[in-house]
Amino acid sequence: MKKILNYTLLGILALIPLVVILQIVLFVKDRLTDLFQFVYGYSDNYAITFGLFAVSFAMITYIGYRVSFGRFSIIAAFENLIERIPFLSTIYRVTKKLVNMIAGHELQEPREVVYVEYPKEGIWVPAYVTNKTQDRYVLFVPTSPNPTSGFAIIVHESKVIKSEMSIEQVTSFIISVGADYENVKEINKLPI
Repeated sequence: MKKILNYTLLGILALIPLVVILQIVLFVKDRLTDLFQFVYGYSDNYAITFGLFAVSFAMITYIGYRVSFGRFSIIAAFENLIERIPFLSTIYRVTKKLVNMIAGHELQEPREVVYVEYPKEGIWVPAYVTNKTQDRYVLFVPTSPNPTSGFAIIVHESKVIKSEMSIEQVTSFIISVGADYENVKEINKLPI
């Protein structure tokens, strides 16, 4: 009976990644279907509906192209308007910084990954460097298996060990609960 339960648990654990991916695909499909039906409801013509989607795609792509080379005037005007509204400006500023950090568009400094001893000495966890000031690091320590949850800490630069892993590798490590660890050689560099 114990072996059967172990095999059942292993089967469930093996299916979890597939189910998560399937749920994401179904969610995106449902949102696109809803949007398509919303647009189609106004025109009752597939050619017009597909044309609207093609124009929307082209506009979004053009905005992304323009933003990649500097500020786009329409977005800059929107940002100026939002900056004048006290509560919304804070939310917009923080959200924009987080998106830029995750997407790698911060121009000041490249994104870094470090190891920090947490929650006590001898236990090392990977962390994202979100900010630096003089000899202090502001770190985001993500929690497994959801790398978007975690906590922020401030530590002295002597308390961190720089990692060679990329943001993507660390995120994969966290989501896989440590099963996907590409830089095994870094383990030996961490003091005990």
